[in-house]
Amino acid sequence: MDLNKIFADAQEAFLFYKNLSGKEKGAFLETLATILEENREEIVPLAVQESNLPEGRINGELGRTVGQIRLFANLVKEGSWVEATIDPADPNRSPLPKSDIRRFLTPLGPVVVFGASNFPLAFSTAGGDTISALASGCPVIYKAHPAHPETSRKVADCIHQALLKTSLPAGIFTHVEGGIDVGQALVKHPVTKAVAFTGSHGGGKALFDLANQREEPIPVFAEMGSVNPIFCFPKKLANDIESLAKSFVASLTLGVGQFCTNPGLIFVPESQAKAYEKAIAAELNGIASAPMLHPGIAQAYYDSIQFLQSREELRWVKVADPKHLINGSTALAEIKASDWLKDNLFQKEVFGAFAMMVVYQDQNDLLEIATKLHGQLTITIWAEDEELKDQLFLLNLLEEKCGRLLFKGVPTGVEVGFAMQHGGPYPSTTDSRSTSVGAYAIKRFARPIAFQDMPEELLPDALRDGNPLGIWRMVNGKWEK
Repeated sequence: MDLNKIFADAQEAFLFYKNLSGKEKGAFLETLATILEENREEIVPLAVQESNLPEGRINGELGRTVGQIRLFANLVKEGSWVEATIDPADPNRSPLPKSDIRRFLTPLGPVVVFGASNFPLAFSTAGGDTISALASGCPVIYKAHPAHPETSRKVADCIHQALLKTSLPAGIFTHVEGGIDVGQALVKHPVTKAVAFTGSHGGGKALFDLANQREEPIPVFAEMGSVNPIFCFPKKLANDIESLAKSFVASLTLGVGQFCTNPGLIFVPESQAKAYEKAIAAELNGIASAPMLHPGIAQAYYDSIQFLQSREELRWVKVADPKHLINGSTALAEIKASDWLKDNLFQKEVFGAFAMMVVYQDQNDLLEIATKLHGQLTITIWAEDEELKDQLFLLNLLEEKCGRLLFKGVPTGVEVGFAMQHGGPYPSTTDSRSTSVGAYAIKRFARPIAFQDMPEELLPDALRDGNPLGIWRMVNGKWEK
């Protein structure tokens, strides 16, 4: 594998692809979506076989993948995402004339994307990171995840079919396989302009550190998971204890607990702790163990459980049973808030269907917990409306600790849309300003550039007089179309 050749091809393709219109990029993405749907009967069985995930889940994931591709296709066809901003010249301004300045977002260049193990389609080869980079105008060098190689190769073939069908350079997308050394070489290559990653904290932080050691540091958008805490208030639990136990367990065990939004931490008031623990335990007892993604993930899950069992602060309500190593069984431990607060270890993510129930006594406990809490993808609050009236300070604290704050439902289930934020303060991600799901994911792979007094005929269409693209633009501080 000649990485220099791969990146040379990607850079050459970039200089062509970046200048395509949004309609042309959108046509390529729409073609890809259609080709993926046409290959559903081949893709789904491969992904099922390699991931141990059920056929229904994979079919749904392929639908989500196609849906997000079409979302980005429509986004770039409409075109306003580039944030075109124009401050027209004023030659008569005193004491000095005012220059004409026009600004918009332009793609960064070749992007390296690392696939995720737990989503063989939606966060992998043609997943959100790849598609948002392609939509922005950036070529992608995709590092396949070793957990589902055949699925990845098949989807990569679909991408190349779409490039061929729309007469675009093959260098716009390259599929690469290999170990850690290959991944490191991709990040260190001087042509790489950004990196996207979904996976463990250790993996994401290593890539982030590597990128910042380069002669030219580059952004790394690493989504590294979180424990997605749920804060329960007394009246809400008292009123809905059974339904909230069902909701919590359903979210905890979805996909055998292998979701980055899996709620692995729940804070429960002492007054309701025994009743809620009993309700949760009853629900957990009805959950059968199921195969995890691969033996390595299952082994890591049981190793984490075994380590936690050595901590005397924890009381085990349900212990995971590693009888069949590939199968992930549920586990629940309880701890007092005073003990939880003493050790950051209790905030560490356990990737699987394990949760820690933290019993708090009063408002002071909640404020101390919120202050100590690490950055999260999501935080959920279960409370009656009247219980939140005097909680503005707590809510402000929690707002600082997450990317998505929920007041109903559970954190699993990440809507692919325009308002979704899937990213949060460190250590959940390396850049809390970004999202890996939804329309704003495209802005990770673009940078602002301003043109001062550029001749009209040289300006990009998005910035020309008369607004030939018909997009929303800010002109003299006012939005217009």
